[in-house]
Amino acid sequence: MSVIRALARPMLASSFILSGIDRLRRADETAQQLSPVLGRFSAALPVNASEKTLARVLAGAQVGAGVLLAAGKCSRAAAAVLSLTAALTTYVEYRSAATDTKEARSHRRSQLAKNIGLLGGALLASMDTAGRPGLAWQAGQLIESGKKGTSKQLKKADAGVRSLAHDVTGH
Repeated sequence: MSVIRALARPMLASSFILSGIDRLRRADETAQQLSPVLGRFSAALPVNASEKTLARVLAGAQVGAGVLLAAGKCSRAAAAVLSLTAALTTYVEYRSAATDTKEARSHRRSQLAKNIGLLGGALLASMDTAGRPGLAWQAGQLIESGKKGTSKQLKKADAGVRSLAHDVTGH
């Protein structure tokens, strides 16, 4: 892992970890704030889960994914989870922010910019292969290798059948 990745991942993850811990500590407020989204999600689940439980699950996922990203373990998947939580947070905070004063609107705009920046960082981290080929490239190489191997096997089989036919017919 490069020095930049070793420094950048924990730096990016720290905001998510702290936010997740704060949301866990204030699960009631979190559930109330996320109520417009969690209510719909809760209704769609096959099990009965309260909004408060879903808020805790979301916050726990944010903390866990943040720790994994900071540690460099499963960092692409962790960053994808953080991207989802950041998108949800950005949407909900922007919709619920006060706009009655000039200062409130300025704060709302500042929070939106910060959240979009975190979302962008998490999206970049979710695509970072750390210099190794990504899964799509590896799958393409595997398919190409399979095509070449199959082609060679078919040519060998054809040559074998022709040789056998030649031996049988005597021509």
